[in-house]
Amino acid sequence: MVERTFVAIKPDGVERGLIGEILSRLERSGLKIIAMKMVWLDKEFAAKHYAAHVKKPFYSGLVDFITSGPVVAMAVEGVHAIAGVRKMIGPTAPQSAAPGTIRGDYSHLTQEYADRKRKAIKNLVHASESKKDADQEIKLWFTPGEIHTYSTVNEKHVF
Repeated sequence: MVERTFVAIKPDGVERGLIGEILSRLERSGLKIIAMKMVWLDKEFAAKHYAAHVKKPFYSGLVDFITSGPVVAMAVEGVHAIAGVRKMIGPTAPQSAAPGTIRGDYSHLTQEYADRKRKAIKNLVHASESKKDADQEIKLWFTPGEIHTYSTVNEKHVF
């Protein structure tokens, strides 16, 4: 039940000064950040990260967007971390995200608007969709030496 997942604060989240808010929400929920770094991706790395979307019409927009500014990448650990993080950030399309989710509170563009402008949707955060995705993304973004094990006070109440 204790899982690891990958989370990235995308360039729009970094540019809007939401790093602290997003980190705070993750930590307050009891999740543990076990790896974190800020990077500015090149197109080659972005292609690896978005390999599943290469043949989709929005692929080039994704790459252009994710390489447009720095990204804060992290590996997060906790009970049902994958589903918990996905629930916390809200649906990919911001207009469908409920208030109280990260996207519902801070992302205001619609998919329709992004499509009309031929831009990637600016939805602040990426999070792994499944255990398989989480394992692949963590391995892509972090070396084993960049992932840390430590105990938090929250674990005293959970485990």
